Amino acid sequence: MPGRASATLRDRIAATLQRSWQQRGALSTLLLPAGWAFQAAASVRRRLFASGMRQSSRLPVPVIVVGNVLVGGAGKTPSVIAIVALLAHHGFRPAIVSRGYGRHRDDVMLVDADASARDVGDEPLMLRRCTGVPVAVGADRVAAARALLRAHPDVDVVVSDDGLQHLGLARDVEVLVFDERGAGNGRPLPAGPLREPLPERLGARQLVLYNAEAATTPLPGHLARRGLAGITPLPAWWAGAAPDTDSLAKLRGRPIVAAAGIARPQRFFAMLRAHGIEIVELPLADHADFTSLPWPSRSTDVIVTEKDAVKLEPTRPLGAHVWVARLDFVPEPAFEAALLALLPRPSSNDRDGNTAT
Repeated sequence: MPGRASATLRDRIAATLQRSWQQRGALSTLLLPAGWAFQAAASVRRRLFASGMRQSSRLPVPVIVVGNVLVGGAGKTPSVIAIVALLAHHGFRPAIVSRGYGRHRDDVMLVDADASARDVGDEPLMLRRCTGVPVAVGADRVAAARALLRAHPDVDVVVSDDGLQHLGLARDVEVLVFDERGAGNGRPLPAGPLREPLPERLGARQLVLYNAEAATTPLPGHLARRGLAGITPLPAWWAGAAPDTDSLAKLRGRPIVAAAGIARPQRFFAMLRAHGIEIVELPLADHADFTSLPWPSRSTDVIVTEKDAVKLEPTRPLGAHVWVARLDFVPEPAFEAALLALLPRPSSNDRDGNTAT
C-alpha cells in the first residue's frame, strides 16, 4: 500500500536522523549548513520579539510554558501532567493550551473528554482525560488561551504545552525538559536535535526538569522519577478507573504485544520488561492514527500507551484484550518548591488581556 510504504520510509529517515544527532558524524556535518540557516532564522525571530518589533500578548493570569529545547519525546507531556497536578494540590485552578499536533484543523477548540483525537490531537485529548482540567487547542495559542479563559473564568494559571518557541504568548515561567539524550551533538536542526541553542545559563524565570536518572546537560536542574503505575483495561480506562498493579503480574508468562505510537517507544518497552512482562515490540510512527489495527490478528493481549488509547474507542472491535499502561511521573520536591516560588498568585485583574511591550 503506497500510504503505508511512504510512512515507513519517513520513519526510517527520521530514525536515521535521530541516530546521527547523537554524534557529529558525516551526515550531521553534511546537514550543518542547513542547521546554521535554521539557527539564524530562529535567532532573528527572537530578536524581533526582544526588540519589540514583534509583540507578545500577555494573559491576565500567569503562564507556565513547558517545552523542549531538543526535538522529539523528552518528556514534555508527562511534565505538563505533573505540573498541573502540583498546581491543583496547592490550590490553583490550572488549565492547558496546546497546538494540538496532528489534528486535522487549525481553529480554536475547547477539548471535551469525549472529543475526537482527529479534531483536537491525541496529546491534548490525553491531557484532558488525565488531568481533568480545561484544555484548549489552536494554532494561535493566545487565541486558544483567551477562549479558554472566557469559558472558564475561574482559571488562575495557564500551562502551555510545548510552547517554548511560540513567542507570541508571553510567559511568567519556562520549564525546559531534557531526557537522557541531553543536548545530543549540540547542533541545530537538521544537523542536530536542537530547536534553539542550549542556554549558557538559565534565566531568572527558567527551570530545568530532567526526565533522566541524572542531569544530562551543564544546566542546573531537578530530576523526575518515572515509572509504570500499572495497567487498566481499555473500557475501564475510558471510564476513569485507576491503574492496577496486580494486573501486571497476571500478564507475566503470556504472549503480549506492546504497541506504541510515541516518539521514543523503547523507554516504554523497557518499563514493561522491568515489571517482568515478556513483550513483542510493535513500535509505530509518532501520533499513529490507529485507523487500522496494527497488531497481528492472532494477538490475545495488547498493551498501549495513554496517548494511543485516546484513538481506540472501547466499543470498537479490537481483536484482542487491550490494556492501557499508566505512567507514574513525579518531579522531586525541590522542583515543586522552585516552581511555586516563581509563580505569583493571580490578581483580580480584568481578563480582557493586554499586550506586553
